[in-house]
Amino acid sequence: QVQLVESGGGLVQVGGSLTLSCAVSGGTFSPHAMGWFRQASGKEREFVSYIRLEMGSTYDADFVKGRFTISKDNAKNTVYLQMNSLKPEDTAVYYCALRTTDCLGCLTNGRAYDYWGQGTQVTVSS
Repeated sequence: QVQLVESGGGLVQVGGSLTLSCAVSGGTFSPHAMGWFRQASGKEREFVSYIRLEMGSTYDADFVKGRFTISKDNAKNTVYLQMNSLKPEDTAVYYCALRTTDCLGCLTNGRAYDYWGQGTQVTVSS
């Protein structure tokens, strides 16, 4: 049973920072990629960032470039999302997701992922 557990969310002021963690357990496969998505209240889920676990290559949504950084610790089976210069519009539930196999141009689409965490709330106050 594969489990993804996010942590690190919370309340932060505008301009502040948070680091989200996503710990993966279970399964007998080597996952191909991990992604972060978010969903604000009343809005659709949107892509934030992904990392290919073997190569370490990453891709970010335009609205987080220069502010958020995705990284991994293979030894800990954990992926991180370092979030700096937070804005009120970053307020959302943040989800991590796991894709087991490679795909062409699909990693920004949440429907491509096989497993999801339960989400962690990030609230940026002004």
